[in-house]
Amino acid sequence: MEPGDSTKQARAATQLRKGVLEYCVLALMRDRPRYGVELLHALEDSGALATSQGTVYPLLSRLRRDDLVTTTWQESTSGPPRRYYALTDSGRAALDEFTRVWPGFRNAVDTFLTTPHPSTGDLA
Repeated sequence: MEPGDSTKQARAATQLRKGVLEYCVLALMRDRPRYGVELLHALEDSGALATSQGTVYPLLSRLRRDDLVTTTWQESTSGPPRRYYALTDSGRAALDEFTRVWPGFRNAVDTFLTTPHPSTGDLA
């Protein structure tokens, strides 16, 4: 590995994560409401989407402001009450749209990454 390669890889992973994190969080709420730490653990379990509270909680606040999620407080058997996040109709529609668009986007990127492209010659 060349010097700086790990930094470049980390930068690429960070940029990819920023682009899809919102929709992955919405997808985690597709079937049921979730609380913040639960979302963090699910993202961490994925490996590539592991992130911090400093990223997830501001994202959840923005999703709430944008009316993509609602929140409710629920008592916990193992500590203080927890704020649960649930999809709104707008959040479900946003997730459905992303789910519709994602395969074409992913396939287009995969095409560039896996298919040799002929040189178009010097552009200068």
